[in-house]
Amino acid sequence: MPSFDTVLEPDRVEIKNAVDQTAKEIGNRFDFKGTSAAIELKENDIVLSGDSDFQLAQIDDILRAKLSKRSVDVRFLDAGKIEKMGGDKVRQVLKVREGIASEDSKKIQQAIKGSKLKLQAAIQGEAVRVSGAKRDELQAAMALIRQALPDLPLSFNNFRD
Repeated sequence: MPSFDTVLEPDRVEIKNAVDQTAKEIGNRFDFKGTSAAIELKENDIVLSGDSDFQLAQIDDILRAKLSKRSVDVRFLDAGKIEKMGGDKVRQVLKVREGIASEDSKKIQQAIKGSKLKLQAAIQGEAVRVSGAKRDELQAAMALIRQALPDLPLSFNNFRD
């Protein structure tokens, strides 16, 4: 029985490379000289720190440009609130999404059930496995899932015939 998995997996290597390139550019740019502007990757978080909100916005723009050049979807990033540190310094944490949340999994499952396609969707941890009798229906399900959840950078892997 043909099937595929719907997953939410960022390319970790490309994210690390983009963060490293952003840090290098921060070190080289004239408008960041002598400031506390920095970027750091910790597990599933990217920590931006600087002297002002404007500086954080500049760092964020540089990061998003580097991610786009490396073909990483910027929808993987969830921007947190800007926090005051000591003195005049501020920081912001960008969370890197990984794995489909349970409410999003349920939305995918409901969309497939409501589509009248002869498919089954099973939630398996942080992925959703869709299986059916025909390959064409599976391809229609991929389009349906992308249409139902446009704000998530979903990918489909583990396609079995």
